[in-house]
Amino acid sequence: MPMTRSILFWVLALLLTLASAYYQRKTGPTYPVTGVVTVHGADVHYSLTRTHGGDGDQPVSLLDPSGTVSGEIVFKRYKTADEWERRALERSADTLCGWLPHQPPAGKLEYFIELENGSGVERLPEHESVVTRFKGAVPLGVLIPHIIAMFLAMLLSTRAGIESFRRRGNPRKQAMWATGLMIIGGLILGPIVQKYAFGAYWTGFPFGTDLTDNKTLIAFVAWLIALAAIWKPDAIERQPVRRWLVTFAALVTLAVYLIPHSMMGSELDYSKLDAERAKQHSATADSAGTGAADLEDSAPIEAPETNAADHAAPADVPQDGSGK
Repeated sequence: MPMTRSILFWVLALLLTLASAYYQRKTGPTYPVTGVVTVHGADVHYSLTRTHGGDGDQPVSLLDPSGTVSGEIVFKRYKTADEWERRALERSADTLCGWLPHQPPAGKLEYFIELENGSGVERLPEHESVVTRFKGAVPLGVLIPHIIAMFLAMLLSTRAGIESFRRRGNPRKQAMWATGLMIIGGLILGPIVQKYAFGAYWTGFPFGTDLTDNKTLIAFVAWLIALAAIWKPDAIERQPVRRWLVTFAALVTLAVYLIPHSMMGSELDYSKLDAERAKQHSATADSAGTGAADLEDSAPIEAPETNAADHAAPADVPQDGSGK
């Protein structure tokens, strides 16, 4: 009976972990905007992506089996007064594809699609723009262990929380494993992933407002408090009330995991980028101007004497430059 109950608790913990991971992904700001629109009597399926990693431009594709639809992708840099730019969608068999120009890490573009429908323009999405964020490429050797460690940390955290409700339960081992995996996945591998993707190891408190970093920190602090309370093997036996700190830590972890991933994440300030580029351009121009002034101040170099006959065109080449 105890073994069966333990298995049921693990299954329950796994289901809760999978459900929270699914909810987090579906509601996150990087999940594509998808749908179907009818143009010229044909259904066009679209998937407007909201993140792009690595080098190169970001592709945005639409499925048009009819082969009759055409349109443009319209975009500009996010939170700027830039003019909207347009690029025609390119067709490849039954796919229409647009390309968004590559941006520096954490740079964002807002965009939408316009399709010709014969009597006007069909806009996708209808009333708003899609915001996409660019990031650097993260090696799979770092990304996969990070994801696995964070998933297992959530699983062990949930299992510890369930165990804490048992009258004679002892969640100490699960709590220690959950905290250790959180350190590995969230506080060691997490900053490395962040560095590859956005150029900074940590952008949460006290250096920034990155919600992903901050929620990892909050969950870790909650588990540190819980571990301090149940560190001794007989701590819960002597003072059963301490198990509720494990419950609290598990609930905090579940709550922060339900917050969509990448919300309030790193974001490039284009005004600062433009100011820096203008400063560099000005410095380059000043350097070039100084070089030109140095040449003007230097003594002129006399041209060698030449014979006018040396520059005369050969008799068989016409002088009008026509070549005929």
